[in-house]
Amino acid sequence: MAKKKEVQKIADFRSGEAESLVPPGYDAFLKELKERIRSAQLRAALAVNRELVLFYWQIGRGILARQKSEGWGAKVIDRLSVDLRREFPGVEGFSPRNLRYRASDSRVAGCQTKIAQQRAKGG
Repeated sequence: MAKKKEVQKIADFRSGEAESLVPPGYDAFLKELKERIRSAQLRAALAVNRELVLFYWQIGRGILARQKSEGWGAKVIDRLSVDLRREFPGVEGFSPRNLRYRASDSRVAGCQTKIAQQRAKGG
């Protein structure tokens, strides 16, 4: 008999008559849980963005260092683009244009850092 009542409760719940089956405090618990999920999703997205920005900056710094050591005409970006796209065919962002952006952004960020350091020293 107990199983039959449990099956009936499930049937009532699924048919939209869930209001009478919701225990006290459930709505508050559900609301809190949804807020925590949304908050965790936002923190995760921000962490991913922060890591990507750092990663792109590191790529740019590496390209600039390589270009400096190999010299003009070494085609560092073109060669790197071909090799990265071959290794990671489903990943976007390794075109020569994007790699040039990474290097350019890194150069600008480096200049801004130097200016900020000079200002902090009073220079």
